[in-house]
Amino acid sequence: MKIKKGDTVLVIAGDDKGKRGEVVRVLPKQNKIVVKGVNIAKKHVRPRQSGTRVVQAGIIEVEMPIDVSNVKLIAPSGKPTRVNYRFIDGRKVRYSNKLQEVLD
Repeated sequence: MKIKKGDTVLVIAGDDKGKRGEVVRVLPKQNKIVVKGVNIAKKHVRPRQSGTRVVQAGIIEVEMPIDVSNVKLIAPSGKPTRVNYRFIDGRKVRYSNKLQEVLD
């Protein structure tokens, strides 16, 4: 997967189109990512106690996964770009063809 945890991405499709956020979690088997502040869903949670922790009951907002094809990586220069790989000095690095720069 070409997008990693901690990357800043721009959503290019869906209800949250145009929003930017940080990748919180990557789900490579499902080809999805979880982005902070994007694709928020309300979840009803029952009160329960697990060990010493008490889970707060009620309606909470949860960030749901979105498909990785619906986002573009924000390069260090601040522009959205697609990501490719290149071998530079025998090392595999993420590379932007559009901006002609190394992203790692």
